[in-house]
Amino acid sequence: MKTTHCKKRLLCPTLAVLAFALLFFTSCMSSLLAPKLLKVALQPTNTSKDTAAAWKGEIKEYPFVGTWRDSLIKASALRDTFITAPDCANLHALYIKSAQPSDITAIVVHGHTSSSVGVAHLGYMYNHDLGYNVILPDLRLSGLSDGDHYTMGWNEKEDVKLWIDLAAKLFSDTTKIIVHGVSMGAATTMMLSGDSLPQNVKWFVEDCGYTSVWEQFRYVLAKDYHISSKSLLKAAQKKAEKLYNLNFKKASSENQVKKSNLPMLFIHGGGDTYVPVKMVEQLYNAKPEPKEKWIVPGAAHAQSYKTAPAEYTKKIKEFVSKYSKNK
Repeated sequence: MKTTHCKKRLLCPTLAVLAFALLFFTSCMSSLLAPKLLKVALQPTNTSKDTAAAWKGEIKEYPFVGTWRDSLIKASALRDTFITAPDCANLHALYIKSAQPSDITAIVVHGHTSSSVGVAHLGYMYNHDLGYNVILPDLRLSGLSDGDHYTMGWNEKEDVKLWIDLAAKLFSDTTKIIVHGVSMGAATTMMLSGDSLPQNVKWFVEDCGYTSVWEQFRYVLAKDYHISSKSLLKAAQKKAEKLYNLNFKKASSENQVKKSNLPMLFIHGGGDTYVPVKMVEQLYNAKPEPKEKWIVPGAAHAQSYKTAPAEYTKKIKEFVSKYSKNK
């Protein structure tokens, strides 16, 4: 009896020491890994800064874009524009006027490590197939825009507002705007949708966006790196708040769409393993009417248009037409 009692007395301090050591180790690992997480997610090496290489990649993926681009260049219809943000950053976009007068302008927002060139195929869809004016912005750290980091859509939405304002000057003060984003651009679009916006913003299309920065980081860490530590995310968030004024939980597409009463089309690839399909279900359920949802069977992340281009175009056309009444 005495021996057992002694063992129990010894065991308790031992467990306490082990628990403290584990906590200390986890804390140290979180502090070491947090900067690496921020580097990969918010300051990645961005090959889209090489515009020639970006065009080469886009045309390889979508050969029709090359023919279209050449025809636009020949007609001096593919143009560059720059604006200066309130913090003095120079921001770039490509823009294209419709061949025939149109009262609709599509602003297409690209994803992580992409650029305006990386969504040229959607520019083709809106301009060539649907006959709209188009603006293809370069988010910060992308293409020809300034910037040294991303905020996964949260601060990027403020720059999209500048492009919304510019649309009236480039095309017409009566132009009606559809904002369409892919991946991080989709999150940007949804985060934008909950803010106070000009009356000429009429529609949103989000293609494979995530519910929040926190949830997306947590999902990718668990899936790709087998890390489920909340302490790592908390450490990374603390640094992100200090460096970039970015709170992973506040940067929530789900919370923003709850405040939006404008029509939104949710598109998601049924085979998306990067942003899981369950996220679009959460987002769709959070958004008040009017809204529509299309899950593209078998489509991987950001590949819905490539998987079903004709149906994708038809869905957009019908969505815009349906919610154009009385606008």
